[in-house]
Amino acid sequence: MTFPTIEEQLRLIRRGAEEIIPEEELKRKLQHSRDTGTPLNIKLGCDPSRPDLHIGHAVVLRKLRHFQDLGHQAILVIGDFTAMIGDPSGRNKTRPPLELEAARDNARSYVEQASVILDVDRLKIVYNSEWLNAMSFKEVIQLASRYTVARMMERDDFTKRYQAEIPIAIHEFLYPLAQGMDSVALQADVELGGTDQKFNLLVGRDLQREYDQEPQVIITLPLLEGTDGVEKMSKSYGNHIGLHDSPEDMYGKVLSIPDTLIEKYFRLAVDADEATLTVVREQLADPAVNPRDVKRELARRLVTLYYDEEQAREAEAAFDRIFIQKGIPDDMPEVRLHQDTLVVDLLHQEHLVASKSEARRLIKQKAVRVDGAVCTDLQATLHPGNDHVLKVGKRRFLRVKA
Repeated sequence: MTFPTIEEQLRLIRRGAEEIIPEEELKRKLQHSRDTGTPLNIKLGCDPSRPDLHIGHAVVLRKLRHFQDLGHQAILVIGDFTAMIGDPSGRNKTRPPLELEAARDNARSYVEQASVILDVDRLKIVYNSEWLNAMSFKEVIQLASRYTVARMMERDDFTKRYQAEIPIAIHEFLYPLAQGMDSVALQADVELGGTDQKFNLLVGRDLQREYDQEPQVIITLPLLEGTDGVEKMSKSYGNHIGLHDSPEDMYGKVLSIPDTLIEKYFRLAVDADEATLTVVREQLADPAVNPRDVKRELARRLVTLYYDEEQAREAEAAFDRIFIQKGIPDDMPEVRLHQDTLVVDLLHQEHLVASKSEARRLIKQKAVRVDGAVCTDLQATLHPGNDHVLKVGKRRFLRVKA
């Protein structure tokens, strides 16, 4: 197989990466791969604790796709066994374990969603229960003997929990070792992960040496803040942009990010090259350019990446109609009432909110409108025989038909 030149490969591999450890080893591996026509094994472990993926997850998935495009073997490791331990990375308490079957159910959804980024036909998918579940207790003890408690306590999250007298369960020390054994089992040449995974990835290098393998190169990718601009993107924080969000929701959510994140989103969310980033920096530094216009270009690029240009244009038109022209969307869910219904109950029944308590909170925050008027009454009731349009937040609508 013929690979691009080393510099061409590195140009793509470096794009958006936080660290390459060590880069000289990567160059040597790429050169050997090119000389022999042998693809490198590029490993990415996924945590199937949650089935929903967002563009924060896409940052590292897209790096795996870069390696696919360069001709290397992408390996997606489904952590169905390690999910039963629970990754302690970035945690201030013990992560609840996940049953094997639940992890596998989530994994199926993970692969389906990741297919919008990865070339699944050229993707090797493995489950780490295949080798970890087969280890005897003797082998686990032998594995544990290869790492010290002092090294484990170098982890920032473990140190903080220990100093704060927050319990650390012994089994949590096994997680980095188990992830490292994945690299041994697969003879990984390169492992990808977020910056919060750096310790785990380095353990993989150490264990490969212990098992007389050439250590993997690790490449870390930055964590992407959510639309609030503060917390790491997460569905639990409500600041995420889902891979399967509608074009309209994607577009609208991007427009809500703070201006300080525009360049980072260009770099990580839409995979912009250096030439594009240079233009973006110049625009943001120019007082004559409104950052909102740069953000609109970002939103169009994101929707185009996951859908197409036509749907990106339609999403922008819908946004302008609703938020600039103060219109309402032509297409929205509809419901017909058969009895008097509280607005709180209706919002929950029609899935505009996750719970009645959320509906009450949004009404108190003046985030619910009925026919354009702010609804402030928790007991507000709609009656059969009347048409209404309900609006929740900025993008959720419901038409009540007579």
